[in-house]
Amino acid sequence: MKKILIGAATAAVVAAGTFGAVSANASAPAAAPAVALKADAANGNLQQSTHLTIEAATKAAQATLDAAEDENQRVSVAVVDRNGNTIVTLRGDGAGPQSYESAERKAFTAVSWNAPTSELAKRLATAPNLKDIPGTLFLGGGAPVTVKGAPIAGIGVAGAPSGDLDEKFARAGVEALDK
Repeated sequence: MKKILIGAATAAVVAAGTFGAVSANASAPAAAPAVALKADAANGNLQQSTHLTIEAATKAAQATLDAAEDENQRVSVAVVDRNGNTIVTLRGDGAGPQSYESAERKAFTAVSWNAPTSELAKRLATAPNLKDIPGTLFLGGGAPVTVKGAPIAGIGVAGAPSGDLDEKFARAGVEALDK
């Protein structure tokens, strides 16, 4: 009986303390910002950017997977946005377990440098520390998606026997966006 009373008393003290903290926080007025900033296009404070819709990303991913399946290859494909966030990933039937993450990393690498990952892999000869950048994978199989020369997405493919094939399939996804 003594343990129950102590437990109930403890619960009451915690609840009262929580209620007091919530009440104090709820009643405190928010500090007004010192200066209101204007963000408008006329002042050059805003920049418009282009992004793939989920429909476009899915179309590109499916076209990529179809191109690989046409050549009897089992791959995974990932489409990431300009910031490297995954929009869609498809894992083809029979694709290896490592292909999922590799496809995402290749897509991230392609959009980050706005270049095919096969070209970036060649840079490792003169800058071997590039491979140490988190989230990147400097192997063929990634292709950037660009609008007016600026990267807006990346498509990464992994699972084919060579990076050249992976990249060929990634380019098929990029090309599907032009149709």
